[in-house]
Amino acid sequence: MAELKFNNVVKQFGKTEVVHGINLDIKDKEFIVLVGPSGCGKSTLLRMIAGLEEISSGTILIDNKIVNDIAPKDRGLAMVFQNYALYPHMNVFNNMSFGLTLMKTPKEEIKQRVEEVGHILGLEDLLLRKPHELSGGQRQRVAMGRAMVRKPSIFLFDEPLSNLDAKLRIQMRAEIKLLHQRVNSTMIYVTHDQVEAMTLADRIVVLKDGHIEQVGTPLDLFSKPVNTFVAGFIGTPPMNLVECKINKEQDATFIQFEGGLRLPVPDKKGIDLSSDQKMIFGLRAEEIVPVDTRTQLPKEWMFKGNVMVFEPLGNETQLHMDIMGVRMMSRSEGRRIIRANEEINLGMNLNEMHLFDAKTTRVVY
Repeated sequence: MAELKFNNVVKQFGKTEVVHGINLDIKDKEFIVLVGPSGCGKSTLLRMIAGLEEISSGTILIDNKIVNDIAPKDRGLAMVFQNYALYPHMNVFNNMSFGLTLMKTPKEEIKQRVEEVGHILGLEDLLLRKPHELSGGQRQRVAMGRAMVRKPSIFLFDEPLSNLDAKLRIQMRAEIKLLHQRVNSTMIYVTHDQVEAMTLADRIVVLKDGHIEQVGTPLDLFSKPVNTFVAGFIGTPPMNLVECKINKEQDATFIQFEGGLRLPVPDKKGIDLSSDQKMIFGLRAEEIVPVDTRTQLPKEWMFKGNVMVFEPLGNETQLHMDIMGVRMMSRSEGRRIIRANEEINLGMNLNEMHLFDAKTTRVVY
């Protein structure tokens, strides 16, 4: 069992506060991903869990035990760093067993643990090789294996895939997810890559400037962002976010854009928008699609748009559109041939739109 709790955790470097009163509960065996732009405090949080950074105030608890003053080696954790940090003069076996040797674990147990982990990670034929004889993915697996042999209660990953090429990152993402299923331990993973966050996490913690913006499952964050930062950070491509104003005419409510585009607002219970209220309209690219005979949307949700740029990806094509002076991203089937400067009919699924307050950036619809 390895539950982790942050209670009002603050970190200061000198007089500068970089982590501002973090409160977070992580359940036993949960895979949590801390995601955010550079400088948001995610690696600092990870290092405070590991005991590599002192906490300025607040408490961190592991299984309801405060660990603020407990040495890193006594916390029952294992950390996988961004760089592999392997000893170049040692072979794979000795790199993986180094921590156990320092703990004076019996040799037979060391051999058993290393061979068991080597089999799980597909390293059984590489145990006598040295790091310079391995590929980047193999080295990263050795770093993971070094953590696994210790049988920690919590695994900490600090951007472990950022040094790998795109194809290898995809492969290693699957390896890490399989690892979580096999070892069934709590895992905390830091990344700036929201694709990694979406594909790996049970829950995602979105950080900005040392504050938690939102915590939730990948689908919760994708479909119910609490503000424009989360809406723009989670999802590829990011959500379309466009400034607009609310217009009311009799019993109908409309969104008015500067270029002349006007959209009806579907009724939602308990939501009352004020006329002339400044808002930010949000709609994901997959909810703006070229119209065909299968499209089942109201006519007032359909518009003509001009293709400014098209990006074919094979399975889909991403379209940069000009819709009556408003720039938005759209998605089309990959097999459909669309050219720049072509005018096409688009349908918007306005049931999936979001409205954010222009001042606070918080979601209101």
